[in-house]
Amino acid sequence: MAVENRIKRLVRLLDLLQSGHAYNSTQLADLCGVSRRTVFRDIRILQDSGVQIHFIEGRQGYTLPGNFFLPPMDLKLNETLSLLLICQELGDRDDGIPFQGAAREASFKLLSNLPRHLRDYVGEISSAVKLKLDSRGEFKEAEPHFERILQAIVDRRQVRIYYDSFSDGKEISTVCSPYRVLFSRRCWYLIGRSSLHRETRTFHIGRIRSSQTLDSRYEIPPRFSLERYLGNAWHLIREPKEKHTVEVRFQPLVARNVAEVNWHKTQETSWNEDGTLNFKVRVEGLSEIIWWILGYGNQAEVIKPAKLRRQIASHLEDMLATYQSELAQS
Repeated sequence: MAVENRIKRLVRLLDLLQSGHAYNSTQLADLCGVSRRTVFRDIRILQDSGVQIHFIEGRQGYTLPGNFFLPPMDLKLNETLSLLLICQELGDRDDGIPFQGAAREASFKLLSNLPRHLRDYVGEISSAVKLKLDSRGEFKEAEPHFERILQAIVDRRQVRIYYDSFSDGKEISTVCSPYRVLFSRRCWYLIGRSSLHRETRTFHIGRIRSSQTLDSRYEIPPRFSLERYLGNAWHLIREPKEKHTVEVRFQPLVARNVAEVNWHKTQETSWNEDGTLNFKVRVEGLSEIIWWILGYGNQAEVIKPAKLRRQIASHLEDMLATYQSELAQS
């Protein structure tokens, strides 16, 4: 059994490495369900067997050369069903992830290659399952920019973008060295160094008005990682000088709902005898988490920090003033 498990693990490791994505040892350990020490040992076993696994400094991860392929493998029915569901739902033009229509086309090809009786079976099940994503905006005009940025990352070519910037209050022009593309919640984001700001910035791809691939090249810093860049931001906006331990008490009506979700990598929860829940996280910046807390209305009370309590109170006072003026006029 130990030998069988090792073989499955090595095959899984090869699948990941030949995907074209560069994974670091921590990511490989998580995806394979083993320790980093085991990952290093497995990589050495594969290398000793003649598999040319490379560590790419610029991408901070391990990968295989493009000319290395595993023999085709038969997919099990549950594996095929999972791929079809994900590809069909996430590639849906209206309700899926933007710019992923190719996934839906791939699902049709996969489905057409199944035997007739399996095709009917899979079709019956897939029609009974629905994946519902968060509401999103329409950014069809941004798809060329998305594809251009992906190709620029592969070619290590800089991109000039004309961007509708909320923070600058106007349209800006900057030369960007793209490091990563991230889909989070409702939108695609470009993360890279901006020549205008002279630092790594996050750009909403849907707000890019025009883009142009340049001849100039760049290198991704060897120590760059998305995890390090985002740090302990609640979502995407990290404020390194604003490090806070936030504690919120949720009332019983919403407490279980809050406890069931992994909202942040640092969260800690504890139940009180009265059925309330104490929720604690360490974040860098309060500007994003404040809106999440306000979304729970009177079912959430900030315990600390005092700065966040004051900000919540200020928002509530403004809201009260708005509604009181309307009541006075009615």
